[in-house]
Amino acid sequence: METILMEIRALNTEADYDQALVEVERYFLNEPTPGTADAERFTALVNLIEAYENQHWPIEATKP
Repeated sequence: METILMEIRALNTEADYDQALVEVERYFLNEPTPGTADAERFTALVNLIEAYENQHWPIEATKP
């Protein structure tokens, strides 16, 4: 898999978030080998996306 690297940085805007989604989608289409730089990049992007989503669109716990 040839990786086109996006600079990994904080997701501060909706555009940053959208770009990170495009970048991480490539890894869903061609899963990186564990322990490689691509696998580390995938994990970093997923963590950034999750943090952005939790900050901007939190899902509250349901009440029983």
